[in-house]
Amino acid sequence: MAGKQDKQAKKEAKKAKRAASKAKRGQIFEAFKMQRKEDKALIPWMLGAVLVVTAAVFGIGLLFGIEWALLPVGITLGLLAAVIIFGRRVQKTVYSKADGQPGAAAWALDNLRGRWRVTQTVAATTQLDAVHRVLGGPGVVLVAEGAPHRVKGLLAQEKKRISRLVGETPIYDLVIGHEEGQVPLRKLQRHLMKLPRNLKPAQVDALEAKLAALGNRGAAMPKGPMPQGAKMRNVQRTIRRR
Repeated sequence: MAGKQDKQAKKEAKKAKRAASKAKRGQIFEAFKMQRKEDKALIPWMLGAVLVVTAAVFGIGLLFGIEWALLPVGITLGLLAAVIIFGRRVQKTVYSKADGQPGAAAWALDNLRGRWRVTQTVAATTQLDAVHRVLGGPGVVLVAEGAPHRVKGLLAQEKKRISRLVGETPIYDLVIGHEEGQVPLRKLQRHLMKLPRNLKPAQVDALEAKLAALGNRGAAMPKGPMPQGAKMRNVQRTIRRR
């Protein structure tokens, strides 16, 4: 009886895995169709990558007299290069659409790769300016989005509030934008990765426990970028409905 149940469980697991794989392929195909409509250079770039990489590997094979043996390898590497180009161009399009919208920084932080601890909207104004807190190897990173003259005060207040708890732990702050001294949204991940690694994982855990007691100042914001001109009253109404 137990063996029959195990066999059934394995069968269901395989079925679920196939369904998940099919759904993922469908999502990728939909993303490709949307990107192709907006990015006329996508297909030429992808085809070019396949041809150039395949030709390069084939050429290496010619030097050693094994060109036909390396041809499948060249095609595989060319397809891989095309997929990488597709992913990067999709990412560029997504970030360009989100750039400048309220909540864009919070959305970007939600999509960080790596071991980062993100607490969104630790401080905010009714004009949808916000400060988000990120914990990681560098220490504490405060990421602000909104009007520079307003977020400057928010950052200063939040930095002062946190410094009382974290002691000598480094605190970094940055503002998302395109003005001098600001960090563009699409370069946020790269900027965080370039910061020095000052803490070990255990120290980050201890830091997170310390800061967990701090409440957030300001209204919560919904997930994802919001259209320009969004009003806080409408935003709060949306949050209450969720």
